[in-house]
Amino acid sequence: MSSTKTLGTLPARYAAGERRGIASICSAHPLVIEAAFLEGLATDTDVLIEATCNQVNQEGGYTGMTPADFRRFVEEIAARVGFDKRRLILGGDHLGPNPWKHLPAEEAMQRSEVMMDAFVRAGFTKIHLDTSMGCAGEPVALSDDITAERAARLALVAEKAAAGSDYDLPVYIIGTEVPIPGGAMEALDHLELTSPAAALETVEVHRRAFAALGLESAFARAIGVVVQPGVEFGNENVVVYDRMAARDLSGVLRHMPQFVFEAHSTDYQPASALRALVEDGFAILKVGPGLTFALREALYGLDQIAAFLDGSPETLRQGMEALLLAEPKNWQKYYHGNEGELRVQRHFSYSDRIRYYWPHHDAAALVERLFERLGARELPETLVSQYLGALYPAVAAGRVEAKARALVLEAVRSVIRTYYQAAL
Repeated sequence: MSSTKTLGTLPARYAAGERRGIASICSAHPLVIEAAFLEGLATDTDVLIEATCNQVNQEGGYTGMTPADFRRFVEEIAARVGFDKRRLILGGDHLGPNPWKHLPAEEAMQRSEVMMDAFVRAGFTKIHLDTSMGCAGEPVALSDDITAERAARLALVAEKAAAGSDYDLPVYIIGTEVPIPGGAMEALDHLELTSPAAALETVEVHRRAFAALGLESAFARAIGVVVQPGVEFGNENVVVYDRMAARDLSGVLRHMPQFVFEAHSTDYQPASALRALVEDGFAILKVGPGLTFALREALYGLDQIAAFLDGSPETLRQGMEALLLAEPKNWQKYYHGNEGELRVQRHFSYSDRIRYYWPHHDAAALVERLFERLGARELPETLVSQYLGALYPAVAAGRVEAKARALVLEAVRSVIRTYYQAAL
């Protein structure tokens, strides 16, 4: 059974009483992807890695990669760590007109079609159709009917592209009850859960739209509906899953056995909440900023260790602050407060908008210099305890080497591990 077919069996397995799921790694950072593969090897599981329309598209996105570039990038990492690429699933997230929503709708949709073709021909076999956003001159959010019609239009392109490729036919995710790609912008104190009726209507309106284009066989491969189960994070807080509040939404899966739910923004949820989500039918757990948050924590801890060992100032955090101030476009409109509050958010926000800066050549050079300063030396356990306390037990027990790169990978793997354990 191929990895994509394994993904496609999730609804039937859930309907049969099997409470398993899959974690979706939503990151383009090479260390995060490496950590995902290492954890996949350790647990003998498939690895699902997703790219958003903003990260990766035919114009390069903010990573500078096309879908074909992203596949090569990911597969090179898999080969380096010895992960079987046949167990890799690539997903396209929020595929639709979002990168071009400033344009008239028809032009934005035409570019979306080109993007869809590129994703599917590159072997992305999990496709989230997201056409809910208004384009130039349209309301911010569109009606269900227009959203579904545009989603079906993109599915038609996907089906034609898949027919001409050597990859599995795609499975589809429908529904868009989540924030825009990149996450919520403000502090959150209440979330409106998707109603059972709305979940059922999402399925039916898409079923009709697909049928109108003769895509019944494609709709039969729709396996997931994106809903809001009551999980989200803002800049400064996390809303934790309340399974009692989501009981009615979870229960509606009995009436739509073709589907499971896909839960976006599950970052920072405790392990017990992640397991409860899977048990309640939110079988696809998406995580992204939480992984680069852990990466940044580890890098900043190593920066402090290097400064102590060398008797010199920290360089990574100061260098990143200079870069964030020099190029504020990726955080300025999302963070609010006085200068002290902004400084905290720039580096330590749950929204983790600093993740957009790690690919920058200045940031990459700072990280490389940090690794060069620490080299391959064994770091004192007591400094690991002081500055990377969450990793100290694994180091003290001999499970993880007290070396810079190993510690960074373990910091990310420890987060991924909670998702893999919740899904198994």
